[in-house]
Amino acid sequence: MKRLSMLAVFALVLALVLSACAPPPTQPALEGAEQATEPAAEEPAAGEAAAEVEPTATPIVAEAGTGALQLIYWNGLTGSDGATMVQIVESFTQENPDVSVRVEMMPWNIYFDKLLTSLVSGNPPDIFLLHEYEIPQFASQGVLRDTGDFYQEMGGPIPEQDFIERTLDAVSYQGTRYGVPLDIHGWGLWYNKDLFEAAGLDPNVCPATGEEYIEMARQLTLDANGNNATSADFDPENVKQWGTAVSWFKVTFLSALYQYGGDWTDGQGKATLNSDAAVQAASFWNDLIYKEHVAPQPAGFDTWQSFAGGTLAMLSEGSWMLNFNNDNGINWGVCPFPQIGDQPAVWTSSHVMYTPTTLEGEKLEAAKKLIAYISDHGLVWATSGQPPARTSQQEAMTADEFPSATVLGESFREFGRYDTAHECIQEVILAYEPELDAIYNNVKTLEQGLNDANSRVQDILDRCQ
Repeated sequence: MKRLSMLAVFALVLALVLSACAPPPTQPALEGAEQATEPAAEEPAAGEAAAEVEPTATPIVAEAGTGALQLIYWNGLTGSDGATMVQIVESFTQENPDVSVRVEMMPWNIYFDKLLTSLVSGNPPDIFLLHEYEIPQFASQGVLRDTGDFYQEMGGPIPEQDFIERTLDAVSYQGTRYGVPLDIHGWGLWYNKDLFEAAGLDPNVCPATGEEYIEMARQLTLDANGNNATSADFDPENVKQWGTAVSWFKVTFLSALYQYGGDWTDGQGKATLNSDAAVQAASFWNDLIYKEHVAPQPAGFDTWQSFAGGTLAMLSEGSWMLNFNNDNGINWGVCPFPQIGDQPAVWTSSHVMYTPTTLEGEKLEAAKKLIAYISDHGLVWATSGQPPARTSQQEAMTADEFPSATVLGESFREFGRYDTAHECIQEVILAYEPELDAIYNNVKTLEQGLNDANSRVQDILDRCQ
């Protein structure tokens, strides 16, 4: 096993603790799970922004089974998709009564720090969840177990031929396969059908292009006097219903950047965050706020609660939003991420199940069995909105039973794009995402923010090769 230097450990901990998987929306706590933190705050009334709550290091815990052999499984699924994961694990322990599983779920930014600390100290969980683009950063530190023997080609239980090819390719690093992909999730466009109907729009038709997106957002943005953004009498200083909003900055930006033919790097050690493509991508979202006045300034605006409260009509958001929408009784629709740029593209990612290098013996065999079980039950996981990583499971989904996963899953397969992986990916994200925040909140000009983002990322690439 490759040993970690203390400097490398510190750098990786610092990057990971400050960089979350996604901005944590306000969501209800998991039902049936033990949570040792303070009781959840009361849900805000419709239209009110929810107060931000600082995450704590105390995980949400679910105990499954009573078997003598216990597995510890960590993940960052603190939203409603976590309840679906616990359901799958509980089914596993019912079928395997000799094994019990302690599932610990915590916010991703807390999770990364705690996970790396446990890996370095030699007391890691038996199974843990990360994303495909994080493999180089963790594998290069020697803390991920080679999972080639989990697959049938090396005598394991998991059929590698059933996975979407590029998804399986995404978990390979320097010729070694790390982890088992659970899903292929990503970005789409959720919308409120009731608000569409009220605006005279067809609730079964959503925007396919950037132009259509802007036009619909204009019609769906209303001021306090009931004027929409197409009206000469529209008051942009007194908006009561927004047509859309700029959500997770990294993903909305990257999805548009890919469409314009760009990326955050050229793949040869050069940062490209101030390219023409980057300017076009950032400008699209910035113009929604300050030119079109159909999206609010992001600071202090809770996109999920506004969508649930009926004051936000369209939201570019992840496939994982399904259970939240259902739990809040939203009459929702969903469609593929619209084509804003020159070519269709959308950010996608995969949750991947890993084991540490230290796992062996009975626990290793039990972990293989649990990971295979979770993989085999991808259709149960798809009820949370996350399209499964296995081809047979995606083909088995029907639009009636999996309305969002079928629509979004098809778009992810057709034009989804994984983030460019890098040994310092979390540090890279930590460098450029605050600059997008500064742009969209009018703290920096677009040119200044992108130039600063590019400079910060270039500094990282120069020393992290």
